[in-house]
Amino acid sequence: MAIRVMLVDDQVLLRTGFRMVLAAQPDMEVVAEAGDGAEAIETLRSTAVDVVLMDVRMPRLDGVEATRRICAQPDAPKVLILTTFDLDEYAFSGLKAGASGFMLKDVPPAELLAAIRSVHSGDAVVAPSTTRRLLDRFSPMLPSGAGEPQHKDIAKLTEREREVMLLVAQGMSNGEIAARLVLSEATVKTHVGRILTKLNLRDRVQVVVLAYETGLVRAGGGGAV
Repeated sequence: MAIRVMLVDDQVLLRTGFRMVLAAQPDMEVVAEAGDGAEAIETLRSTAVDVVLMDVRMPRLDGVEATRRICAQPDAPKVLILTTFDLDEYAFSGLKAGASGFMLKDVPPAELLAAIRSVHSGDAVVAPSTTRRLLDRFSPMLPSGAGEPQHKDIAKLTEREREVMLLVAQGMSNGEIAARLVLSEATVKTHVGRILTKLNLRDRVQVVVLAYETGLVRAGGGGAV
């Protein structure tokens, strides 16, 4: 079954370009378009979508708030934030709102297609190290960790799961974590899955965001002392 994609951008020419790229793929189909976040939310009420390509700077309702409302719904489609600049505060806000990643608007077509397929399969398309760099840039917007309450479910993690969570938040891949902890990649993947389930998180990107918000990881990528 083809991946059902929705394009949300107030620039018609950009939507046209993305649509042409996606239409050439046998496993993708553009099923809807919208010129702003409000129109996107309204369209999703009657159209089944798997992946939303979401611009951030739009009239009426911006992409960040639209992403927040979409991701709060049960069985919500995955959202990819589209930004103009790599370290855009809107991308930071979009990740916190529940997006599975962000991409630049001038991304090469092959990377865009790979990202859509990855998100559809359940992965986050932003490398944890890139997310960490984004969060380092905007760390003044986050709690310092001192005196901040821990996420109530972090206490549910085992010692090993907490260790894996810290390494995920520091930008390590499953392979790198496996090497560091002398585990198999399959075991690390299992730990990551349990962490997501226990903390009610969508993907690795949200693990990084949560680790910063709770002070488990500080700006610069180090674990909290």
